[in-house]
Amino acid sequence: MSHTPSLPFAQPIPAIKPSAGMIYMIAAMMLLPVGDTFAKLLSETLNPLGVTLWRVLAQAAFLVPVSVILRRRLQGAMLSPIVALSGGLLVISLTSLIAAFSVMPIATAIAIFFVEPLILTVLAGLLLGEKAGPRRLIAVGVGLIGALIVIRPGFSSHGWATVLPLISATAYALNMIVLKTATRTRSGLTVQCGTTIYAAFALVILSGTLGLNGFSGFTPAVGDTATWLLVLCAGAVAATSFVFIAEAYRAADATALAPFQYLEIIMATALGFLVFGDFPDALTWLGVAIILGSGIYIFHREGQSDTGAPRRKRGGR
Repeated sequence: MSHTPSLPFAQPIPAIKPSAGMIYMIAAMMLLPVGDTFAKLLSETLNPLGVTLWRVLAQAAFLVPVSVILRRRLQGAMLSPIVALSGGLLVISLTSLIAAFSVMPIATAIAIFFVEPLILTVLAGLLLGEKAGPRRLIAVGVGLIGALIVIRPGFSSHGWATVLPLISATAYALNMIVLKTATRTRSGLTVQCGTTIYAAFALVILSGTLGLNGFSGFTPAVGDTATWLLVLCAGAVAATSFVFIAEAYRAADATALAPFQYLEIIMATALGFLVFGDFPDALTWLGVAIILGSGIYIFHREGQSDTGAPRRKRGGR
């Protein structure tokens, strides 16, 4: 079991059903590729760190009014070491993935990224003590096979750049573990606000330092209305999707939610075709179908178990 430091005066956050957490995760996975599309468009004028900087700053701008409106949902400590760790992991994950988007199709980068649920399943067992039973592990494995069908040309086509989504995947999986731990005594909104503050602070310092040393591409031109509009859209989508993710991990086991992350490929594939003209071939559609089937199966199994023993007491499925 994990040895997470507890807050002396923190009150436990009321639990919600695992099935509700899965719905949050499905919604988030549909939104994330929209933000990725905005990021790829922004990478045409900004460097990856600059895209990450403005995406996070815009996300912070949208979270401020949300936090005011939903201030009663701000429960627990917003600024703390564990939330700072989440902010750092967010910077690494976003910057690596956006760098990948700048040199390869979104669907390819996302497909490579989807070693992440496998990493997450292993880390959840080691760090959270969550045990994934054979059915859940088989479903994750089947979903991974679907991802491999989609990824098949990636490694040979893009060389070293395929390391970028792998770095992003590792940082993301670690961040999901951190989110799961942090939301035990904090609401999802509190964690997301704190994570965004820490990430924005780190990015401003890093970008400013690099800018002073001669690097460019961190800031859109003042009169570039289209780029600023993309920044605002990316921030709004990111703010919404990551709050959904935090709430999802507060409700359900990390291993139960892992297969649903494959749904991101479906949206990424669709947007890749609609925005960038990347039309999926038959094998890609086969991989997407396998991925979707895996997520639906896990949702069905976990939905049945909602009426059984308490989620934290029964064994993994």
